[in-house]
Amino acid sequence: MMIHGHDATTARRPRLLPWSSLDGNPCYLVSDDTGDSYLSRVADNVEYVQLGMAEDLLSHAADLLGDGERKATAPQLHFLASRLAESLRDVHRIARSRGARLHVSDGNDDESSDFTPAARPDS
Repeated sequence: MMIHGHDATTARRPRLLPWSSLDGNPCYLVSDDTGDSYLSRVADNVEYVQLGMAEDLLSHAADLLGDGERKATAPQLHFLASRLAESLRDVHRIARSRGARLHVSDGNDDESSDFTPAARPDS
């Protein structure tokens, strides 16, 4: 069976990208390469930035909520909750995307764990 000029056996699963379309719909990358295309690298870098921002936000939340002496104001808590919700959405999308790309054993593999984590982008 041919799909857009490529053998169906070489087609990869669509990759959920770490951003949405302008109208909020998910964006996917369909590729038959090794996952090292320009757009794949851009997506990897965006994920890396989003995960770093989530880590920074968690640190900020711990500081804001940590000690009982300093009381956060309602506007501060609202702002924090809004940013945490945005960050959770991003991290959830990354987890779904990466989970969908994990190797799934068909029972014929010699190794039960064939997963090798991807290297983190340098930039």
